[in-house]
Amino acid sequence: MIKLLERLGVPRTLMLGFLAVAIFMTGDGFELTFLSKFMVDQGFTSSQASLLVTVYGLFAAFGGWSAGVLAEMFGARKVMMFGACWWIGVHLLFLGVAIPSHIYPLILGLYAIRGIGYPLFIYSFVVLMAQYISPSRLASATGFFWTCFSLGIGVFGAYLPSFIMPVFGEYKTFWFALPFSIVGTLMCFFFVPKNKVVKGEGLSRKEQLKELTEGATILFTNRKILICAIIRIINNLLLYGFPVIMPLYLCTTHNGGINIFKTEEWMRIWGFVFVVTLIFNTFWGWFMDRFGWVWPMRWFGCAVLAVGSVAFYYIPQWFGANALMMIIASIIVGIGTCAFSSLPTIMTLYAGEGKQGAALSAYNLAAGLTTFAGPGIATILLPVIGYGGVCWTYAALYVLAFVLTLFIRPKQPGFDEHGLRVKSAKKSEQSAEVASQTASEAPVAVESSEAAH
Repeated sequence: MIKLLERLGVPRTLMLGFLAVAIFMTGDGFELTFLSKFMVDQGFTSSQASLLVTVYGLFAAFGGWSAGVLAEMFGARKVMMFGACWWIGVHLLFLGVAIPSHIYPLILGLYAIRGIGYPLFIYSFVVLMAQYISPSRLASATGFFWTCFSLGIGVFGAYLPSFIMPVFGEYKTFWFALPFSIVGTLMCFFFVPKNKVVKGEGLSRKEQLKELTEGATILFTNRKILICAIIRIINNLLLYGFPVIMPLYLCTTHNGGINIFKTEEWMRIWGFVFVVTLIFNTFWGWFMDRFGWVWPMRWFGCAVLAVGSVAFYYIPQWFGANALMMIIASIIVGIGTCAFSSLPTIMTLYAGEGKQGAALSAYNLAAGLTTFAGPGIATILLPVIGYGGVCWTYAALYVLAFVLTLFIRPKQPGFDEHGLRVKSAKKSEQSAEVASQTASEAPVAVESSEAAH
């Protein structure tokens, strides 16, 4: 297994860090598939339920934007630890104070600021990946990163609550998230290495602030990065929008819901999205490194997700409570969601030398904004155009992303200016890989030794 991961471009010194991401995100994803229904059951409106997730996404966008540059300036492990402790502390207040109070502004406020924590944890780790992994293998390693993310937030985060909730109830199920988040935090502390380069050492406060703002200003100074960021926002609209609207559509009669599945049945159906991503996150990273970064994103990402957007709405209309057909729709969404793993690599190449942190911050900002945009679209449009209209809106945005991919043509290592693979690229890549591993083993061992202390 270790050798397989190394072939994917994952160095040994980061392997336990990937596992920490998976475990931590299991805790973060515990309530994702049933929070909106829980809120409606507590007497709040469907708009209030979706607003909760929308505002959470807005704060997650802030955390994602700041993660890349903060990790470069102060060290990824420090930022990861801060984000994890923030998440755990606010989660305790959310469960122990806000929910029992039934005061909506308090619930909204605490849940929103909890959203800062997880992007600081996972996206800071992306900076370590950029420092430890060669560009020619970064798409493959990024695919594995998203596999770990999906394993946590989607597979364990969806399936475990679906078995716990019928026994303990929805509120007590929230508490089961904590052990996973705590274990992920401890693994980060003991096993995640330090940065190879800490950019913020010796900088004044003004210079540090400038570095931080570059993660947003680069979107206005570099058109290619802006296009990539828009594609990234659209990428995960379903991943965060459907967990808000589909429990209401499939499991209640609110706003024209059809109420044909139990909540735990919906959770297991949605979990298939992430089961598929366990395979396809890594597959697409490997595939793109060898056959091209952009065209798979266009056809297997944007086009497939446009179909998946409307499939989730119409399959229950056509086939009723047919779990198998819904699982097929989940598989379609899972395959398409994974086909964007080359985006962070493309953005760092477009940014140029010395601006990798800013490019990754822009990527993380876009990743955070998708958690805002997905439920945000539902919050605004659901009362006006219903569930079907929201699904068609998502589909139209994936068509927009399809068009935008026509405007990005990065110079991929091993490919010519027409995007065709150079015949000698495979041999050169293997030689470079061996040289890179030999050169990096000694300093990596030092970093790991320092991290253990």
